[in-house]
Amino acid sequence: MKNNTIEADELWETAWTYIRTVVDTIREPFLILGKDLTVLSANRTFYMTFQTDKESTEGKEVYALGNGQWDISDLRLLLEDILPKNTYFEDFKVEHNFPKIGRKIIMLNARQIHTTGENRQIILLAMEDITKQIELEDKMKEYTKELTVEVAKRTIELEERVNELERVNKTMVNRELKMVELKQEINDLKKMIQDGENKKVQ
Repeated sequence: MKNNTIEADELWETAWTYIRTVVDTIREPFLILGKDLTVLSANRTFYMTFQTDKESTEGKEVYALGNGQWDISDLRLLLEDILPKNTYFEDFKVEHNFPKIGRKIIMLNARQIHTTGENRQIILLAMEDITKQIELEDKMKEYTKELTVEVAKRTIELEERVNELERVNKTMVNRELKMVELKQEINDLKKMIQDGENKKVQ
């Protein structure tokens, strides 16, 4: 029994070293949590992103990190309700205003891992900061909205100008027709006068 326990412990140490090594190379912020939701480890990206350090993070309950800045209702729902029922969740968006780094929009992915028993259960919590992406999308939506309004405004202005040109053109055409009629009347009058003078001569 002791040999089995020793082998299990050695296997766990090997697996744990491997997990920490892999996690530390990931570019996104990453936490490894124990069954009781205390932080077992975090990667360098997490420390840099959230401006904290190992001493302030490891061994602390996740909700207590950063003087309670991670005590987020959506995160509690994920870790305490959704995750135990599903063993994992993906692409869950959390928006929060962190004291040091300001407003962040983070996509969370988590998975439970069971090793040799319930006491060896860990949770891998990956984070993707999509704040800039969302802000860019919001700016694009606002720009598209403004562009649509401007295009509609210019279209109305153009239609008004076309209508005005059509009115002017119609007026010009009417004037041309009137001029033709007047010229014809003048020519008719000239002919009548000329015919009258010719009759007098005869």
